[in-house]
Amino acid sequence: MVTRLSELFLRTLREDPADAEVPNHKLLVRGGYFRRVSPGVFAWLPLGLKALRQIENVVREEMDGIGGQEILLPALAPRQPYETSNRWTEYGDNLFRLKDRKGGDYLLAPTHEELFALLVKGEYTSYKDLPVILYQIQTKYRDEERPRAGILRGREFVMKDSYSFDVDEAGNKAAYHAHREAYQRIFDRLGISYVIVAATSGAMGGSASEEFLAESAIGEDTYVRCLESGYAANVEAVTTPVAEPVDFSGAPEAQTYDTGDTPTIATLVDWANGALGREVTAADTLKNVLLKVRQPQKGGKQGEWELLAVGVPGDREVDFKRLEAQLEPAEVELLTDEDFAANPFLVRGYIGPGAIRANGVRYLLDPRVGIGTSWITGADEKGKHVVGLVHGRDFTADGTIEAAEVREGDPSPDGAGKLVAARGIEIGHVFALGTKYTDAFSVDVLGENGKPARLIMGSYGIGVSRLVGVIAEQWHDEKGLRWPPQVAPFQVHVLSTGKGSAEAEAAEQYAAELEAHGLRVLLDDRKASPGVKFADAELLGAPVIVVVGRDWASEGKVELKERFAGESGSVDADVVVPSAVAALARAEEFVANGSGQRAGKADAGE
Repeated sequence: MVTRLSELFLRTLREDPADAEVPNHKLLVRGGYFRRVSPGVFAWLPLGLKALRQIENVVREEMDGIGGQEILLPALAPRQPYETSNRWTEYGDNLFRLKDRKGGDYLLAPTHEELFALLVKGEYTSYKDLPVILYQIQTKYRDEERPRAGILRGREFVMKDSYSFDVDEAGNKAAYHAHREAYQRIFDRLGISYVIVAATSGAMGGSASEEFLAESAIGEDTYVRCLESGYAANVEAVTTPVAEPVDFSGAPEAQTYDTGDTPTIATLVDWANGALGREVTAADTLKNVLLKVRQPQKGGKQGEWELLAVGVPGDREVDFKRLEAQLEPAEVELLTDEDFAANPFLVRGYIGPGAIRANGVRYLLDPRVGIGTSWITGADEKGKHVVGLVHGRDFTADGTIEAAEVREGDPSPDGAGKLVAARGIEIGHVFALGTKYTDAFSVDVLGENGKPARLIMGSYGIGVSRLVGVIAEQWHDEKGLRWPPQVAPFQVHVLSTGKGSAEAEAAEQYAAELEAHGLRVLLDDRKASPGVKFADAELLGAPVIVVVGRDWASEGKVELKERFAGESGSVDADVVVPSAVAALARAEEFVANGSGQRAGKADAGE
């Protein structure tokens, strides 16, 4: 049945919403795809829901294609399973927690590893039942501190999460690769330009982890890749080669200097270049950043805050996301004025390894701070620094940490070239979980040898509702949305511009013929001006627009607009349907090839 715009629950907007900062958010609200209910929570309107369902269909087809079986678990979950896995506390403030009328603790699930593990434990008892892949497409919840970019980062979102269960590592690896390849087919079919990058496992746990990032300047994730080798990784997962030890047997003794008012790296470098008689850069200084860390505890309690010092070369900033990824699931915060007051041995701006080590503070160094390297750093007194402090002779650390920023031009960890940086939006993640959750719940089956066999899990997620925003972000133009045919709520938008009823009747006929051909059709049958109809058609984003205007009656011609090609031309009135079908095929080819827009898919490999 042809959808009529006059009957569609839709109001388009001419102005951008005040709270929208990025193109996809502006256009999806202006086009009537969704409306904001509260920060990070949105109501999906008919057009938005149609686009979402189209994406779900692609995801289902590919998941079913690798043997996945769809189920649906509740979003409201009891506390106990998440208590057992310790994620009741590990998730921190991102978890929506609530109580029922009897005082029982529940949560709105952000993910379902625990419940899937318990489900399989309750149903399967023998290795003959395995392997199995279960998946769901379901609403998830995370209490985002700063929801932004519309549906790209919300508190309520639709996600496909799937879980594989195998009796051995070979099966687990096969399931991982099956999902990885299915994800590539999904994103290719949806016309998304993406990269696959190595990632950290975080609170999910596991041995292998890769992210699928949609390339976008507005993305919150920074990734790097080496064009020479194809290496690609989220910055949190980049590893820095450990500096080779340096022979320090002939190094001069460290000396303490009065450096005056030099609490910053810049002021310290200025002093050094004037006082030491040699060229000194920020890379010659050692910056010590003080933090406090709190580990989650069993039983829903948080541990005590503990001090942590991180030493990095002075030309590098500490990347807080990298730092948090290294320390997960612990909470991490910078020290406050009150914290410094409670620990007077920490002289802000002049902190050195001496006071850190003397007071039992855990001390972690950037891998570039190798044994035998010499540094200019704080002397733990206001206005004083130490020159020539040697790692391994004058101070030691408790280990290394990947906390310093990763910069474009840094050497690739594989040694093949330099890193280039870009930004992306996470759209998928694959984890080889191992036995973290099956250990927690003792998920065993009877093995082939007659002994209990612990199952091995994989976890695989796709942000389904986020994909609506991602596609809108990658494929819009200055006029509005441009939906790939696979995703478009309507593939063809039909409208008439003539003042007579004959043009309107012809538009009705074409819409019916296109719909009978199996296409999704939207008919603008409103009594509106041609300008309004054209503006809405381009905003709403159907890949093909059919315009029945004055040339239809006088010359037997109908205008065909192709949103992806940006072209408009006339076709004979009796070939509208095959012409529209051919235009859709060209749109699909345009999306597949990217017409220069797709930057190619970097691949982290394994």
